Amino acid sequence: MNGGRTENESQPLLHWLLQRHPDTPKTRAKQWILAGRVSVGGVVIRKPHQLLRDPGSTLRLLDRQATTLDCGSGWQIHPRVGLLYLDSALAIVNKGPGLVSVPAANCDLSALSILADFLCGKLKALERGEAGRTLPPAYRKLEPLPVHRLDQYTSGVFCIAMNTASRGHLIEQLKAHTMKREYVAFVEGRAPAPKGTWRHWLELSADELRQQIVPAAKATAEASSAQEAITHYEVIAEFPLSGGTGFVTKLRLRLETGRKHQIRVQAAHGGLPLIGDRTYNPNCRESARGGNAEGHIPFARQALHAEVLTLEHPQRPGQQMTWRAELPKDLRQLEASLRASEI
Repeated sequence: MNGGRTENESQPLLHWLLQRHPDTPKTRAKQWILAGRVSVGGVVIRKPHQLLRDPGSTLRLLDRQATTLDCGSGWQIHPRVGLLYLDSALAIVNKGPGLVSVPAANCDLSALSILADFLCGKLKALERGEAGRTLPPAYRKLEPLPVHRLDQYTSGVFCIAMNTASRGHLIEQLKAHTMKREYVAFVEGRAPAPKGTWRHWLELSADELRQQIVPAAKATAEASSAQEAITHYEVIAEFPLSGGTGFVTKLRLRLETGRKHQIRVQAAHGGLPLIGDRTYNPNCRESARGGNAEGHIPFARQALHAEVLTLEHPQRPGQQMTWRAELPKDLRQLEASLRASEI
């Protein structure tokens, strides 16, 4: 007996781990658990305060190789970057609007650079408690590498490789169109059908800042740099605008190819320009010139969000994994205003 408590009573996993390793600091033992280095009966447990009866010899401390970090519903490691998943092969992040995905000219701060700072211990998760810690040391050896990207003002989920072999595997999935990416967009107008497919040839401008749709005959000419773009769309909801000035449609879009600005230029070409798209929405351009564009809806950025990402884990052949990023605050507010007929 010890203060009325017996060793057969349930105790936190951290208690049992410290009992087996009494010379280990409590903070380090907790890091071991969060990093997935502690198993009971062959099952990894990542909750330091999970109550257990004495596990005896079934409690094992695994090797120091970085395994899978349990991020729960996401660790907010920066005001505009949430970490949804991390292991020794890849990271899945949820990027906020206004931040570039990877470093670019005159723009050093990016989702990738923020993740790199978090991995090396320069940043802590913003929430306190178990998720508000720097990573265990094993993760500091990982080097984030770009795989694909989201436009600066598009929010949502995308992946970053943690080593060159995984990067190659993930890029091959992109090329083979087996990495599934689904987006949600709010567009001006009504779709001609509940679902459909856009197939076009896209050609980048000389400064690579804008796409244009070119005829198939021109695109397939020998000197052409055009690339085929395929997007599948489905109508989720339609919202009539107040005063009978038009409609806004909420679309779900699935990329089959992944060209720069693909959804934005194809939607505009189909008469469904994205709300807030200052490059491809003619109403936004007219409003910017001081004109009175009928049906124009002011919004701070293109209303586009990468909602779902599905891929094969690069180190686990055949294992499909899926992540979802909920709509950010600005798009939730836009949808609420549309539902209330306030626009």
